[in-house]
Amino acid sequence: MMEFIKQPMAIEHRSMELIAPYLAGLSLSEAEKKVYSRIIHAAGDVEYAPIIRISETAVAAGLAALRGGADIYTDVEMVRTGINKRKLASFGGTVHCRIADSEIAARAKAEGVTRSLMAMRSFGAALTGSVIAIGNAPTALFEVLRLVREEGVRPACIVGIPVGFVGAADSKKELAENGLVPYITVEGTKGGSPIAAAAVNAMLYEIDDSRD
Repeated sequence: MMEFIKQPMAIEHRSMELIAPYLAGLSLSEAEKKVYSRIIHAAGDVEYAPIIRISETAVAAGLAALRGGADIYTDVEMVRTGINKRKLASFGGTVHCRIADSEIAARAKAEGVTRSLMAMRSFGAALTGSVIAIGNAPTALFEVLRLVREEGVRPACIVGIPVGFVGAADSKKELAENGLVPYITVEGTKGGSPIAAAAVNAMLYEIDDSRD
């Protein structure tokens, strides 16, 4: 029988060792390396390394917000599920997702938009000072950017990594060009809920790496 690593933290540490060479030469801070590493680890794909984009102040802004008890707002339940909610709660924060609310479904149907878009719209001014994590719906990211641009909403950090072939690349390009809010994203069609959750968890573990 093949020998394999069984202890969870040992698996994680070995994974990070294997990922490290792919980050060489990218001029990353230690905290940024952890975000890159967790994204690559969650994807199982080292080809993410050259397409991850993190604005200059994004990780510091995200860390400060989370450390201060900021809430996280997500587009879909899969992102909320992937975030370490116990760790977040230890700092005073909560994860919010309204995509399954009947009110959101009714409003989205009436206006002919996606539920994820309507859910983000419903949060409104509460998004200011928060960390936003979008891993599925480009429409949700486009709506957050509209709120930033038109309504003066100012999240501390936007983790915007929707996946897919319709709108995903465009929404992430707009995020990278927004000039108003720090961001973490991935170029092109790649992304997804596990990737967005991994980026958030990287920041949570940067604050407190104890596991329970």
